[in-house]
Amino acid sequence: MNKTFISLMLLCATLACAEELPDISAVAPDLSVPEMTMGAPEAGRRVRYTTPGWESTEVYGALYLPVDWKAGGRFPVIVEWAGNGDYHNAFGDISTGKVEGSRLGYGVSEGKQCIWICVPYLNHAGTANVIKWWGDAPEYDAEPTLAYCRATVNHVCEKFGGDLQRVVLAGFSRGAIACNFLGLHDDATAALWRGFIGYSQYDGVRTTWPYPGADRASALVRLQRLKGRPQFICGEASNAAETERYLRETGSWDKGAFTVVGTGFRNHNDAWVLRPSEARTRLREWLREVLK
Repeated sequence: MNKTFISLMLLCATLACAEELPDISAVAPDLSVPEMTMGAPEAGRRVRYTTPGWESTEVYGALYLPVDWKAGGRFPVIVEWAGNGDYHNAFGDISTGKVEGSRLGYGVSEGKQCIWICVPYLNHAGTANVIKWWGDAPEYDAEPTLAYCRATVNHVCEKFGGDLQRVVLAGFSRGAIACNFLGLHDDATAALWRGFIGYSQYDGVRTTWPYPGADRASALVRLQRLKGRPQFICGEASNAAETERYLRETGSWDKGAFTVVGTGFRNHNDAWVLRPSEARTRLREWLREVLK
């Protein structure tokens, strides 16, 4: 990994305000995420899926088996957390906060070769999904969410042939913060991941989020659990550049394997991965290297 790589699009995003960048609507999508349906998992199908142990609750995630999936095979796994719900902006971007609205894992894999799991954030009781942050205000207890995530990764790998040595964590906005806040929250959770894809936002850059532990000192403690594993950091406009500045200012840059790329779009919208772009090409190349 070339830690000093900054794409041309990142340079453009740093110099230009969001309004001067193209909208994703200017580029036609070449992928469409399968609708989440009910029923048994099978190749090429995305289904609503509840991990054993939570059947008596309202908790659910989304499970996608790639088109080339076969029983008895071993497949890399992309685990994804969604952005906050009830979000919309002036560019028409929206986020429902629900697992069925996520797109990153499908866009980067093209629906091939990788199992894709969209895991939910749980309420404090661990009985239902929540669309904003995790747990319940004001405590925002992460433990129910983490317990479900760990159980889901292990269950899917055991039942559907996921490779525990090749699990990548991804997230958009709230999910990008969660890559570190939740993904590196404790040693047991941190040990699951081979690499990380964070799109728009990063744990520790902004310290005014409402949950406990949003301060920079706590974020840097979590970042120590990264232990040199690769992270692909991307964002609209100057978002990714702001994260790079944070990592450099805190002395974290030289301790990690960070690839920072601007999407080249103005949108706070993970649908950019469904469209051809230099950033998506770079992300796919990064993933291939990480999964070798």
